[in-house]
Amino acid sequence: MKSAAWKGTSAAAALAAGSLMAMVACSGGSPNGASFSQFEPAAQRAGSPSGSVPNAYEFLRLMMDRYAKGSTTRLVQSFDGGPLRSFKDAVTYDDALLVDALLAEGSSDDIARSEVVGTAFLYLQTNDKAKDGRLRAAYGPKPLRNPGDIKVDDNTSDAGNMAWVGQALVQLYAKTSNASFLNGALGIANWLQKNTYDTRGQGGYTGGYTATGKKIEWKSTEHNVDIYAFFTMLAAESGESQWTTNAAWAQGFVASMWDSRDGRFYVGTGNDGVTPNKSFKPEDVNSWSYLAFQNPEWAAAPSWDVTNLAVSKGGFSGVSFCSGDRSGVWFEGTAHLAAALELRNESGDRSVAQTYLDDIEYAQTNGPNGDGLGIIAASKNGLSDCDGDKYFASLHVGATAWYILAAGAANPFTLLP
Repeated sequence: MKSAAWKGTSAAAALAAGSLMAMVACSGGSPNGASFSQFEPAAQRAGSPSGSVPNAYEFLRLMMDRYAKGSTTRLVQSFDGGPLRSFKDAVTYDDALLVDALLAEGSSDDIARSEVVGTAFLYLQTNDKAKDGRLRAAYGPKPLRNPGDIKVDDNTSDAGNMAWVGQALVQLYAKTSNASFLNGALGIANWLQKNTYDTRGQGGYTGGYTATGKKIEWKSTEHNVDIYAFFTMLAAESGESQWTTNAAWAQGFVASMWDSRDGRFYVGTGNDGVTPNKSFKPEDVNSWSYLAFQNPEWAAAPSWDVTNLAVSKGGFSGVSFCSGDRSGVWFEGTAHLAAALELRNESGDRSVAQTYLDDIEYAQTNGPNGDGLGIIAASKNGLSDCDGDKYFASLHVGATAWYILAAGAANPFTLLP
């Protein structure tokens, strides 16, 4: 997923939402809110006596408390330090991952933290200028005490980011039984169904709307993977079978993008919604497809990433974002791939996955602009995404959350235990 995290020049794609929900009140009290209690240390992963994963959680908590503490409604800034030290956006994709990581830890304090971010999603959805339930791609991280505090940093309504926020809200509902989170997820799902459902070619869902309000006509395989997972979770938690039917519509498109000869997925279609884009070869579509579907017929996809995106440069190892630039390591994608290999669990998979996690842990303490807590987005500045944007060696909430999930073998494409 291209979150603005990786970009230095523009923010990521946005989210969408459908039916409006009840107004969510902002928290009151002191300017910084009441403090959370001291945290129990998260369990260290096997083979990691250094406390790498607890340190990663500490980074997420510090980022969350940068502008406010306690129950004050807020999103979390995506980057810190390095070339993106002045990039203040809270990218909704990154914040959805933060929710997943906190829920995977499972302490009462981290569940409370995840609810704060989930409540911020609902507040932004309710107060969006379109009044149709959508959210946008990125916001300022200012505490949300009244609608005037909302600052939209990227106006895009992006199908993939929207699905990630929807997934996070379903995860929150499953953990807390708070119906407002389920209603928010249903709003997002209805927006996606109304605005991105497509009948051209092999169906599926289009990319959403640009920041200027123009409909995106191309279809992304990765977005349809995200939507499939979101709708499947939503069907399970809401009891509404229509979402199983809609998930199958996304799945049919994903299946049409499978290249059985190369053992990989095409990234999606052009603007005609039919013609596959065969030249752009990113990492995430292959690892995420396995995490979401666990389909033995597509089990070769993670191996394509291992073989074709391998990087060992400047003392760091892992995989790149895309085949067109293998000059540096993309640590978020390296975590995606570790998670997919752990789940696939074929001969040698766990060893390779452990190597990737060890590589990320090494970068946590030795990477440029590292602080020993968070994970940097890339091992070098200017790593290309092969689509006009770049990743930098700045600490990244999204990469840190993915590392935590992979280290704990937690799959965000399914309901977390």
